[in-house]
Amino acid sequence: MSLATWLGFLLAAILIAVTPGPGAVISMSTGMRHGYRAALRAILGLQAAILTHLLIVAVGLGALLASSELAFNAVKLAGAAYLVWLGVEKWRAAPVAMDQGHVPLPPEQLFWQGLLVNLTNPKAVIFVGALVPQFIDPDVAQLPQYLMIALTLCLTDVIVMSGYAIAAARLGGWLNDPLAIRRQNRVFGGLFISAGMLLGFSSRPGS
Repeated sequence: MSLATWLGFLLAAILIAVTPGPGAVISMSTGMRHGYRAALRAILGLQAAILTHLLIVAVGLGALLASSELAFNAVKLAGAAYLVWLGVEKWRAAPVAMDQGHVPLPPEQLFWQGLLVNLTNPKAVIFVGALVPQFIDPDVAQLPQYLMIALTLCLTDVIVMSGYAIAAARLGGWLNDPLAIRRQNRVFGGLFISAGMLLGFSSRPGS
């Protein structure tokens, strides 16, 4: 992969990362509620899903989701249901202040939340499937190219999602007011539910 090709891919990766979506919502929600260190676990889960997407595309299964309406809808509905479930749980969460002994979620639970949020978004697989092949030179060894793409995507996403989480974590002092906590829960719960509904009613790209 030439420097010019990599720079083009880096620009695309930045644009993908900064576009608000479920990953940004869970990064901000976790950062505001539990702090950046906890949010980083969810962010790592997001990256594990990105790597899984790349693996799917590399072995050609991304084309299945792009061509099969049944497969696309099955994954889409699972992802939409999970986002709505997260939203309802957030909406109903008790307004517990951070200085009242609130215990963060177990690290593995935060990781799996991040993983499932990204993993159950079939449009992400198709987007990666449409983007990545354009930057792969078929006449050159593909493994190093995929490794470079994976590293670029993940580092870019970690930096952007960390920015979202840190910005939200700085509002942590706001979370000692029960009314503000309830409002924050409703805002992020609504965002998760909205993201789930948008995903549920979405169609395959190009259809």
